[in-house]
Amino acid sequence: MMKKITVNLKDKSYPILIQRGLLNQVGQYLEGHRKVMIVTDEGVPEEYAQRVLAQCGQGYVERVIQGEGAKSMEVYQQILRRMLKERFSRKDLIVALGGGVIGDLSGFVAATYMRGIEFINIPTTTLSQIDSSIGGKVAINLDGIKNCVGAFWQPKMVLIDPDVLATLPQRHINNGLAEALKAGLIRDESLFELFETDDPMEHIEKILYKSLMMKKKVVEIDEREIGVRRILNFGHTIGHGIESYYHLHDVYHGEAVALGMMKMIKDETIRERLHPIYQRLNLKEDIDYDRQQVYDFITKDKKIDGGTLTIVLLRKIGEAYLKDIPTEKIKEYL
Repeated sequence: MMKKITVNLKDKSYPILIQRGLLNQVGQYLEGHRKVMIVTDEGVPEEYAQRVLAQCGQGYVERVIQGEGAKSMEVYQQILRRMLKERFSRKDLIVALGGGVIGDLSGFVAATYMRGIEFINIPTTTLSQIDSSIGGKVAINLDGIKNCVGAFWQPKMVLIDPDVLATLPQRHINNGLAEALKAGLIRDESLFELFETDDPMEHIEKILYKSLMMKKKVVEIDEREIGVRRILNFGHTIGHGIESYYHLHDVYHGEAVALGMMKMIKDETIRERLHPIYQRLNLKEDIDYDRQQVYDFITKDKKIDGGTLTIVLLRKIGEAYLKDIPTEKIKEYL
């Protein structure tokens, strides 16, 4: 049975559709009279790309390298050049078929090609289905700094097929579940409690739905991250610093966020509830890194404002709040 969530952003509103087998029904949403550029990567099964391509009236596939390395100026230009070659117009469409990297990259191409064209997000990883496929934050990396070149560009729609998660390695699944765990920690204790069961994947559709509902409500209040939406960055300030320190590939995004969250939690009661969940998801609570170098990466983050950094802390499970601190003070959490 299909579940539908609508992100209400006035003229930029869009639906999120969740249904097993939805990848086989993509064609009805593509408006076959226009060109479709399917952007995917080497980690996405070829079968998925061909399945979507078969449903396009006039489709093309651009397959890029796998991983954070794809969020580069070079790969961004590669896709733009392919679209120019195939004579894509502002009326045509991009389909992002992959994980968070593909969503970020494709969305940024969509935001900037011909001053903006539509894109549909078809997330294929736990992380992107749970979190990054909605909200409209699209970006690429530059000089080792995550997401420092980007835009706010909402998708036309998001199509989620939980069946595609079956091909993922367990580490990728756990990587995405870390973001859902974050969602529960900051806004929904009932979502957090699903992680205290033996196998969270038994509740994956409920986890998906609750995570997306939480994020959509926050995005509706604060689309451009000037207020409450910043609570979604829980664990990300330090997490992004650790990702950059490890050159964007040795530590996955969700794993880095999990490390960052644990650094920001001082309440022993919360930490005690988190210990078995981290063990179950094979998430590390600490890792070796150079404190000064991670701090240097943090100070280059776009969230820094005049020597002040807004951090996200927890009052209790399900209730996060924002606090402004001098940037130097983040060292105490490192």
